[in-house]
Amino acid sequence: MKSYELISPLDNRYNQKIVKLANNFSESNLNKTRFEIEIDWIIFLTTQCGKNFQPLSRAAKKNLLSIKNNFTDRSAKRIKKIESKTNHDVKAVEYFIREEIKKYSNLKKYEHLVHFALTSEDINSLTYAVLLRDAKDIYIKKLDSLIKILNSKSNSWSSIPMLARTHGQAASPSTLGKEIKVFHQRLIRQKETLKKIKPLAKFSGATGNYHTLHLADSNINWPSKTKKFISLYKVQQNPITTQIEPHDGIAEVCHCIQRINNILIDMNQDLWAYISNDIFKLKLKDGEVGSSTMPHKVNPIDFENSEGNMGISNSLMGFFAEKLSKSRLQRDLSDSTVLRNLGMGFGYGYLGIVSCIQGLDKIQPNKIKIFSELSNNWQILAEALQIVMKLEGYENAYEEIKRITRGQNLNEDSYLDIVNSLKISKESKSKLKKLTPHTYSGIASKLAKN
Repeated sequence: MKSYELISPLDNRYNQKIVKLANNFSESNLNKTRFEIEIDWIIFLTTQCGKNFQPLSRAAKKNLLSIKNNFTDRSAKRIKKIESKTNHDVKAVEYFIREEIKKYSNLKKYEHLVHFALTSEDINSLTYAVLLRDAKDIYIKKLDSLIKILNSKSNSWSSIPMLARTHGQAASPSTLGKEIKVFHQRLIRQKETLKKIKPLAKFSGATGNYHTLHLADSNINWPSKTKKFISLYKVQQNPITTQIEPHDGIAEVCHCIQRINNILIDMNQDLWAYISNDIFKLKLKDGEVGSSTMPHKVNPIDFENSEGNMGISNSLMGFFAEKLSKSRLQRDLSDSTVLRNLGMGFGYGYLGIVSCIQGLDKIQPNKIKIFSELSNNWQILAEALQIVMKLEGYENAYEEIKRITRGQNLNEDSYLDIVNSLKISKESKSKLKKLTPHTYSGIASKLAKN
């Protein structure tokens, strides 16, 4: 099928933006990883697991590694053809390896060790752990790009004052840089959490009790031995499982990405509101169209696309976390088809990050509008008035300032009239007279640069 005939926009409209993730979660890479694990297991058995497994000669090992390292598109297609008969994906990989082994005379005596003492879920749990390991690296690298951009923006805009809004109403001022810094710090915290979550895998047989491995050699500590094998893939072992690894680690990854998505949805919505209120201008790009009928339009489409795609990712990740951590008795197969869609949850979240980066590249502070808003809202200094009065011992300072400012729209003159009317020291009046909405931002500038 041609790309534009595929059902998912990740596979057509957006495919060039998620190439690395798509390759990682592709059916071909899924089977390639299974294929490599199966061959590595033969090598491990014959070199690490004692006298019951005939040692692998140097020439035989070389041929096995040659088979492992020469997986091609043709190999992937052959596995799918075998699967059309077996109706079992892991068994198809096993049969394909047997075909390849038969091509080498010195490997035939090891053919019985293909998929030896394993259940398909052993291969699958380690395979998906590897895919998640690599997907995390791809995802975090793109997230890091966004974090660096936010850090740069927060520093560049650290001293640009802005009218804050709580409940949508004018509030004590902040700076553009500090408000961007909030999202920067939230993302760093979640990124560090995501990095610490280690993929888990099991390699313990049909119901997690190492039956077949124990039968093969009861003198070997198989939990320890399989832990060593799993660690070759930079994956942690879960030694106590049913037939399946319970997927709690996958749920942790999904929940963490949901939190990242929510932080970015929050930021997208704030930036959208700032653009709507002319706090930010959108840079013009030659050839772009904002509306099919209104020629003047320049729309914040990147932040809107980011928000929408993050929402799809959230729905998928939430379902994965809820579904995959539950399985009937020792196993049911309902997780199999769900696991195949993990790439979709990652893909939409990754796409949301890409769109957010594109959006940030198009915005610039509209200082005229920003300063105008501040100049038209002197009433936000009411907080400063009542605090200075309290410092001088006025018990009802809040109530007094509330009486003369609540619901009022003050300008510079009316603000100064209030200051002059207060029964406070000259020093305090001098301090208040020096304040303006543009300078009353606390240590926001410093916070933005932390």
